[in-house]
Amino acid sequence: QMRLVESGGGLVLAGGSLRLSCAASGRSFRRSVAAWFRQPPGKEREFVAALRWMGGHEYYADSVKGRFSISRDSAWSTVYLQMNSLKPEDTATYFCAGASTPPIVGLTRDEKRYDYWGQGTQVTVSS
Repeated sequence: QMRLVESGGGLVLAGGSLRLSCAASGRSFRRSVAAWFRQPPGKEREFVAALRWMGGHEYYADSVKGRFSISRDSAWSTVYLQMNSLKPEDTATYFCAGASTPPIVGLTRDEKRYDYWGQGTQVTVSS
């Protein structure tokens, strides 16, 4: 079992930055994949970023590429999402996700492949 707890959300002005954290307990992200998803108000949850243990490959949604960065600590027990140049359209509840079986590369962005989820942290970007 894996328990995930996100932190770091808040209210920020457009152009500002936030760093989200996701602490895992029970098991780490080692030998698996860590991902961030978000759910804007009134919309479906969407992929934001992912980091694979195997090879350390990073994946990003086109909407955040170049602005957001995913990273982790040396134990693969905490993952971070550094969010820069924030825009009002980044406003959402951000969720951390883990998988008991790492999804194949082509399904890294598919939320159905993740079976561990945090409670979410709210990010609000005002213009």
